[in-house]
Amino acid sequence: MAEPEAPDHAASAGARGSLPPKLYFRIGEVAELVGVEPHVLRYWEREFRSIRPTKSAKGQRVYSRRDVENLLRVRELLYQEGFTIAGAKKKLQRSGVEPREAEELGAEDTSKIREQLGAMRVEIEAFLAELGPPRR
Repeated sequence: MAEPEAPDHAASAGARGSLPPKLYFRIGEVAELVGVEPHVLRYWEREFRSIRPTKSAKGQRVYSRRDVENLLRVRELLYQEGFTIAGAKKKLQRSGVEPREAEELGAEDTSKIREQLGAMRVEIEAFLAELGPPRR
């Protein structure tokens, strides 16, 4: 007699649309929830800027609920909808989940960023002037 299969946590979490009532998750928990191996999660972290787990005092990855939700969406795009990594990035960028790449910013965006950086520079220079010359 065959043993019953373990439930597919990724499918059940996605079908329910809810995660366990926690704010933070460790990589093993996330791998089980999403239904992929931890090395796949680490790879997706490098590819998708919207997935940025923090590190605990011991150096372990700690994922927020938003990170896990984004990972579930990435998995859906790649595995169910058949997107490539590049296609999934574009889809997430259009929906506002994934930040746009610098080269995709328009002239207006670039101008606004330059203006903000210029203002920050003026503030920093004024602050440094208040501190006076460095002591030796």
